[in-house]
Amino acid sequence: MSPVEIACDESGSEGENLVGGETDVFAHAGVRLTLGEAEACVREIRARIGSPAEEYKANHLLRAKHRPVLEWLLDPAGPLAGRGHVHLTDKTFFAVRAAVTLLAAHGTEELARTLHRAGPAAFGADRWAYFLAAFTSVLRLKPRRGVTTSPPEFFALARELAAVPGEAGEIMGRLCDGGERVAAYRTRLASDPGLVPVLDPLVPAVIHTVRHFSAGGTPVALVHDEQLALTGERVLQLKATLGHRLAGVRFVDSRSDARVQVADFLAGVARRIASDELNGHGDARLTGLLRAFVDTGSVWNHPG
Repeated sequence: MSPVEIACDESGSEGENLVGGETDVFAHAGVRLTLGEAEACVREIRARIGSPAEEYKANHLLRAKHRPVLEWLLDPAGPLAGRGHVHLTDKTFFAVRAAVTLLAAHGTEELARTLHRAGPAAFGADRWAYFLAAFTSVLRLKPRRGVTTSPPEFFALARELAAVPGEAGEIMGRLCDGGERVAAYRTRLASDPGLVPVLDPLVPAVIHTVRHFSAGGTPVALVHDEQLALTGERVLQLKATLGHRLAGVRFVDSRSDARVQVADFLAGVARRIASDELNGHGDARLTGLLRAFVDTGSVWNHPG
């Protein structure tokens, strides 16, 4: 069976910098369009917006004066209906889930959801943010910015928070015995260039994208915007994980492939809409339109 090409791009990528960065949501989008269909979509967007810019980005669509164009793109009768897919990641919840999964002996999704919900009130917003920054630091061999914490310092902090009464403190207590697991992970990270960092949301999002578009049995060949995080070793790991579902990965400059440019539009507007919703000032109309594209396996712990 011949594979179908799916064009992909992302928005909000800051690698393993999950907290304290420029963005709080990571969005990965895939579109199933022919080159001709994508070129027609881009031409229509250009005609409707009328900007002289050489390259259009999602920000053009997100301007208030271009709201009708954005609604057209996401509409159930629009050019992406049934052809677009978005995987969303709330970066903070992704970090909490990684902490619970890695550090607790029997960490579960439900424990992560509870800690994510209760942590800020139980420990204080600043202390909670510092804990998450410390966790992301301790899992990176060479932290480039922000909090820099050694494993002993991190677990001393976790023990302090575990003394706080309530369910958040109880869950934190279950994380305090994860020292050996952190040491083992850091050792693997140093020796295996193909190991997918537990703090990087890109590879899990790509896996969800491939599974979505290959659900009918047709293998997928990804045409992806150039992405340094998808190294040769990680592409091999993707193929090992996905088997026959993934026929290959090819990288292009989004400016040279209209399909990838449309995926860039979808990822960018999805990230902004989701971020607004996350921060309590979402647009009900846009959130409703986006919902049709969002993967049910998105890393999200919020209503809406």
